[in-house]
Amino acid sequence: MKIFAKIRFFYAAFVISFVVSLMIPSLILFPNRKREILHYGNRVMVALLGARIETVGQPDERAQLYIMNHQGIVDIIVMEALLKKNLRWVAKKELFEVPWFGLLLKNAEMISIDRQDRKGLIKLLKEVKTSIEKMHRPVAIFPEGTRSKTQKLLPFKEGTRMIAEKFGLIVQPVVIVGSKRIVNEHEKTSGSGTVKVIFLPAIDAKEAPQKWYEELHAQMQRRIDEEAEHGLLR
Repeated sequence: MKIFAKIRFFYAAFVISFVVSLMIPSLILFPNRKREILHYGNRVMVALLGARIETVGQPDERAQLYIMNHQGIVDIIVMEALLKKNLRWVAKKELFEVPWFGLLLKNAEMISIDRQDRKGLIKLLKEVKTSIEKMHRPVAIFPEGTRSKTQKLLPFKEGTRMIAEKFGLIVQPVVIVGSKRIVNEHEKTSGSGTVKVIFLPAIDAKEAPQKWYEELHAQMQRRIDEEAEHGLLR
């Protein structure tokens, strides 16, 4: 079974690359249809990868900032397939330089952040302000800053809290479990299965208590642990 999962990983990589190669010219030719292109392109990916999406809770229609745990590319694919929100993802600058995927990020007008630049946070704040006030696109971010290899959340970066509080955003916390069953980039394996997307109650950063960010980290970890106890994680 491990050998099959390894072989299937190359199939998954081909599917993602192929669909992305179709989405890029579509974004260039139809720049006013970004939302539809990203949504339906990712829905095709989910289907071809043999994934099913199960949702718990309801997304808040007021949400301006989506905060999620992160274990791989499937997290992004599933969220795009599930929501028709034209999310503006925050991604490290290096990803914008990757062939194919970099073009997708650029033409979808995602937000690039340079972790080595001390002025990176200032640029990020400006981009979020533009996204919310001018583009009317919610921002999606992984507050851990990188993918976790285990089910234990990494510490949340302070930049995400600063964004939420500075602009008084409505924060939609999301817990995603089961995505590594579909594509595990660390082990180079792939399989079919269900990805569960859990929408936790939204938080109004303007009215939230002082420790809301720390409490959110703990709440998300508890939910991940609960899923693990029920055998829903690898």
